[in-house]
Amino acid sequence: MIEIDLSKLTFHALQIKNDLQSARDQIVRPILAQAAVLGYCSQDQFALRLGLEEAISNAYKHGNRCEPDRTLRVRWSMDPNVMVICIADDGEGFNPKNVPDPRVRENLEKPSGRGLMLIKAYMTELRFNERGNEICLIKVRKRRPCRTHT
Repeated sequence: MIEIDLSKLTFHALQIKNDLQSARDQIVRPILAQAAVLGYCSQDQFALRLGLEEAISNAYKHGNRCEPDRTLRVRWSMDPNVMVICIADDGEGFNPKNVPDPRVRENLEKPSGRGLMLIKAYMTELRFNERGNEICLIKVRKRRPCRTHT
């Protein structure tokens, strides 16, 4: 775990209806634009997009059960070194330790766990609230130059 005290960060916050297109327009695009302004390279921006879209999709589907009258709450804090994005839903929550590993043979054909596995792979750290209805994605900016595509 990295040493980031979330209680000491200044967060921007937004609450929207449980709608994936609204989430892309009002959350994903503005956060990625801010990351670009702060100098996050394309690899970091890809990781942020993937993590955000998976976390929002999970909140929409699993937490809010695709119900349009529920809400998604997002708060984020970013600077040139680290980005923290927390996504909460109105659901009952879950215990991330109980999510089956999709790489294990008996889980290969089960539909659950892949999104969380991807988020873990691309973020520096994940944190969940005690209830399990909020995930915080923490992405530390790469210290070395990102690869360029040729």
